[in-house]
Amino acid sequence: MTRKLFVTTALPYANAAFHIGHMMEYIQADIWVRFQRMRGHDVHFVCADDAHGAPIMIAAEKAGLTPQAFVANIAAGRKQYLDGFHIGFDHWHSTDAPENHELAQDIYRALRKQGLIAERTIEQFFDPDKGMFLPDRFIKGECPKCGTKDQYGDNCENCGAVYAPTDLKNPYSALSGATPVLKSSAHYFFQLSSQRCIDFLKEWTQTPGRLQPEVLNKISEWFSDGADGGPTLADWDISRDAPYFGIRIPDTDDKYFYVWLDAPVGYLASLKALLGAQFDGYMADPDVEQIHFIGKDIVTFHTLFWPAMLHFSGRKVPNHIFVHGFITVSGEKMSKSRGTGISPLKYLEIGLNAEWLRYYIAAKLNAHVEDIDFNPEDFVARVNSDLVGKYVNIASRAAGFLTKRFAGQLSADVGVEGRALLDGLRAHGGAVAELYETREFGKALREIMLLADRVNEYVDRNKPWELARQQGQDAALHDVCTVCVEAFRVLTVYLKPVLPVVAAQVERFLNVEPLNWHDATRALGHHTISPYQHLMQRAELAQVERLFDAPPVAALEPGGEPVAPEIGIADFAKIDLRIARIVNAELVDGSDKLLRLTLDVGEGKTRNVFSGIRSAYKPEELIGKFTVMVANLAPRKMKFGLSEGMVLAASHADEKAQPGVYVLEPWPGATPGLRVR
Repeated sequence: MTRKLFVTTALPYANAAFHIGHMMEYIQADIWVRFQRMRGHDVHFVCADDAHGAPIMIAAEKAGLTPQAFVANIAAGRKQYLDGFHIGFDHWHSTDAPENHELAQDIYRALRKQGLIAERTIEQFFDPDKGMFLPDRFIKGECPKCGTKDQYGDNCENCGAVYAPTDLKNPYSALSGATPVLKSSAHYFFQLSSQRCIDFLKEWTQTPGRLQPEVLNKISEWFSDGADGGPTLADWDISRDAPYFGIRIPDTDDKYFYVWLDAPVGYLASLKALLGAQFDGYMADPDVEQIHFIGKDIVTFHTLFWPAMLHFSGRKVPNHIFVHGFITVSGEKMSKSRGTGISPLKYLEIGLNAEWLRYYIAAKLNAHVEDIDFNPEDFVARVNSDLVGKYVNIASRAAGFLTKRFAGQLSADVGVEGRALLDGLRAHGGAVAELYETREFGKALREIMLLADRVNEYVDRNKPWELARQQGQDAALHDVCTVCVEAFRVLTVYLKPVLPVVAAQVERFLNVEPLNWHDATRALGHHTISPYQHLMQRAELAQVERLFDAPPVAALEPGGEPVAPEIGIADFAKIDLRIARIVNAELVDGSDKLLRLTLDVGEGKTRNVFSGIRSAYKPEELIGKFTVMVANLAPRKMKFGLSEGMVLAASHADEKAQPGVYVLEPWPGATPGLRVR
């Protein structure tokens, strides 16, 4: 039976480029979708930019753009990532599109008609410095449940607790750092605490196969009884006050949907933009399976609010929500400042093969909510061992003989040993398919590589390179090489969801139509292949390590001057920086920029230094002050005299646009001659 699958990944927030965590999720979903299509199933695979909310509004204001223009700039950069890593979405949309405005408002009206929307006056945090109500994500403080610091105002990233911003301990504004004050405002709530919602969610979450066991265990905590015997699920504040970039709530003038209400509706909006007039009929079909791939940080919204919103607005609920963990780098959480992040775009720009990363991530993924780790040495070893040494090596060891000796024609009968090998490979198709279906990608690839080991053992036993040198062994050589190519084709079928580009190259090499899953079960028979061309090179650790090179020079604010090229500690150690006391300072006749400084650097004598700081300081302001100087700079003869060093001062790159010179001054207690290290 042909399945009808509606598949999505979590919508990335449109305030930044993709990071490696996005690509991991997209690769996971893309592999699953490609596998389903190879099985002959009908799949619609969509995503969209999450385009609303206060963070985008504030970022756009800082950039001097409208929110729409800001989001458009971000969206324009998506394609190079998706194409670069062969992510085959059928459609990419935006939550600011008309379809999403319409659907979000329709769902709200249906929920209101069901009596599940309540209006209440609440006390809300207000930033007195910024003069605005603070969105949840711009309020930080200590989690009221576990006490973790610097948590956002709606949920804790450490323990997963969901709460109101006013529940935070020691709250502060993430915009200004000010302590927020409470002000009254009318808000709209989705009544998740109603018994109707609780009864539905208990049934929905307990449906076998809907959620992974660890996700279900977490959800069970949310349904535990509170201290008063009642449920712990709370009503959900779905409104925000103007100014806000989002979708206006019907029948209001200054209220907007909280971004987390309209963001998941973007799944439906993207599908509607793809299907057009067929959308309503498609979503009404009971055979359609709705499947979401998400990260573990957004389980709350996808397993509570989202299914309840859909159900009580009369819409299809998700059949499965597949949750994955995060990706770490060499055991550490990703951090740009520590150089432990991976830029997907840099990965492509330095020439690393996108399918190396697809394979490596797939080899780490399973059906559980577990973090996976990117380790450069392991990455290189796995790519070279599995993809090059085991898989590609099979074709490269046999194809040349077929082309040179047999005009590319495969043998009609490959003998008992060859048939047994090929039958064994084909017999594993069902097991490999089940592993793909259940998202046990790591197990699937291990199984495939064990099959590749069998083929390479066959090659080593039969040694086609020796058969080619022996008289009267043409038939044996023909059979062995044909077995290798046929085995390579079967393995390519199994690897195609992970390696779509290599699979396309193999299809051209074999002169076959695009491979589907059932192609693994049948033999090519009498067939002619094309000359073999190299499919994949080995990975080099030095190239992979370039991912972690220092980033390109970037502007620093507020100076705006690029950082100089990187140096080592040995280079820095060559500069002798010393504390100096300014014994005297005086104007320099004939110069409107220089002051003559007499410096005590703890040498038992003074030094004469000319410094271009006259525009910023009067001589009498400097006498008696301490500063920092380069003590081992070669003396420089000037027309005003000999300068025996350099005093350190800071200034803007464009001193005309941003005037100001600031002489460095150490804290009290420093004495002349101390070395700055």
